[in-house]
Amino acid sequence: MHVLKQMIRQPTALFGLIVVTLVIALAIAAPWIAPFSPDEQMFDGLSLEGAPLPPGGPYLLGTDTLGRDLFSRLLFGARTSLIIGLVANGIAVAIGLFVGIVAGYLRGLPGNILMRFTDLMMAFPALLLAIVLAALLKPSLWIVAMVIALVNWVQVARIVYTETRGLVERDFIMAERSLGASHMRVLFMHILPHLMPTAIVWGTLGIATTVLLEATLSFLGVGVQPPQPSWGNIIFESQSYFQAAPWLVFIPGAIILLTALSFNLVGDALRDILDPTQRGRG
Repeated sequence: MHVLKQMIRQPTALFGLIVVTLVIALAIAAPWIAPFSPDEQMFDGLSLEGAPLPPGGPYLLGTDTLGRDLFSRLLFGARTSLIIGLVANGIAVAIGLFVGIVAGYLRGLPGNILMRFTDLMMAFPALLLAIVLAALLKPSLWIVAMVIALVNWVQVARIVYTETRGLVERDFIMAERSLGASHMRVLFMHILPHLMPTAIVWGTLGIATTVLLEATLSFLGVGVQPPQPSWGNIIFESQSYFQAAPWLVFIPGAIILLTALSFNLVGDALRDILDPTQRGRG
């Protein structure tokens, strides 16, 4: 409640929180509020010339190149993009926490090996690595989530490693060790609780990056495959109609931009609230 009250006092954070809540609510309620099936090709969904219909009439945001209702596809596409964003980013944060804590706590040879591997992964361009992995594996919802998680954990691991190295040198950790506490007790009772604010902040900020990466992969044709809608493949399917039916590109593009911006605003606010070193900074 304290965190929520602090966020409500910040206009930008409140705006981001409202948008994020609205997008999540619409995604959850998509089967009940979508006027049409996302895959249904309407008999009157195209003009006499076979072109998509503009926004208005029975189709709130118009139709796509196959005569399907764009509003319904965007609602169900939100489910796909958010599932990938939450699942992939959750896995990435979990991997980064594990690698960073183990490397920072053990140090020595095991820690060096883990961090050199992390540095090696950071050397690869994330988008290129994701495209290669997605091309090698058969693209699907869960494969795309796994691919994104495998390229997004390195930043979390590096931050957690640095914080863990500082924590293990603190007096209360050394006192706990001198009293005979086991490694598991030190890790789970003392180090991990201090890292949770970092994990929460990076988890929130990472959702925006994950949503954008999923949209990029789907736009390039190696993400979620049609007919399952996602915001990225909606743009991919409509790119040839950019001039004739610009709403097919601009509307999902604006939604992606607004969602990513909102998650970043929420993440920035959480960083200011939960991280003591950031409090009071303008």
